[in-house]
Amino acid sequence: MTTEDITMSTPDDGWRLFRGDGTARRVEFPEAPPWRRFTPPAEVSALPRPYLIGPAEADVVNAALLLRRPLLVSGYPGTGKSSLAHAVAHELDLGRVLHWPINSRSTLQEALYRYDAVGRLREANLHRDRHDSRAPRATEPGIGSYVRLGPLGTALVPRARPRVLLVDELDKGDVDLPNDLLTVFEEGEFEVPELARLTDHESMVEVLTDDPDERIPVVRGRIRCSEFPVVIITSNGEREFPPAFLRRCIRLDLPEPDEQTLREIVEAHLGTGTLQDVDELLREFLGRRAPGELATDQLLNAVFLRKGGVDLDAGGLLNAVLHRLGRAV
Repeated sequence: MTTEDITMSTPDDGWRLFRGDGTARRVEFPEAPPWRRFTPPAEVSALPRPYLIGPAEADVVNAALLLRRPLLVSGYPGTGKSSLAHAVAHELDLGRVLHWPINSRSTLQEALYRYDAVGRLREANLHRDRHDSRAPRATEPGIGSYVRLGPLGTALVPRARPRVLLVDELDKGDVDLPNDLLTVFEEGEFEVPELARLTDHESMVEVLTDDPDERIPVVRGRIRCSEFPVVIITSNGEREFPPAFLRRCIRLDLPEPDEQTLREIVEAHLGTGTLQDVDELLREFLGRRAPGELATDQLLNAVFLRKGGVDLDAGGLLNAVLHRLGRAV
């Protein structure tokens, strides 16, 4: 198929981009939902992020900020656990959120730093080969070019203002991971042994961080925060954490939003005029919702489609958008 075979068109019914008839056409994509628009990293912190939280929950967040303790946030999927980190970073002007997504293979080491020993060895061999071949001699990169701090390590870099670290879904990690975090959270520091072993004249090394193109100096391989970072840990409640870990956290359980809060969330994301036609969808959402079965962003998806002229009753489309999360599809 050539470009001549592809025709430019606008969907004749306003929203169906894909027709399933095998005919190639280049359509004009409508604007994406606000929560699915992607921007360069430098612009993320400047974006307003609509986020609504009750006064009682906000007080718990403030307690964690004042006590410099990690905030352990639990709740059903879609209650805004991860979004809370971005809301705090935006409101307090703390820059880009440092994100550590947890899975069953996650380790404390990867969150603190990574040392690319293989890359350094390869570069040393290339440097030696160039020297042996009498090619123009280039300066061999120092060890700092092969050390990159992870999200937790970057959060512990000493700064005048703290960074926000999102530890996402800690309950998916290894059972020992919460205990591994205890010392770092208590001491606010860690050591990079590969740098600590260097000679005195190499005691200060610049290393890479989790922030693009940023380098920071490390003295004698030790990094210690001056302001404890804003650590927000999310959990879906798949398992309990050790008492020693819980003792060092402030706990926040986010409730599922009620009808009024849902209205406010829809208005905050999609504008004041959206509420005119949302009553039917809201009743349908609340009628289907059981604890943990539907998420707020599913309601936002349905309202966004309805606002764009989509017939949600066609072919069971509403069932596809408001599918239950706790049951097999």
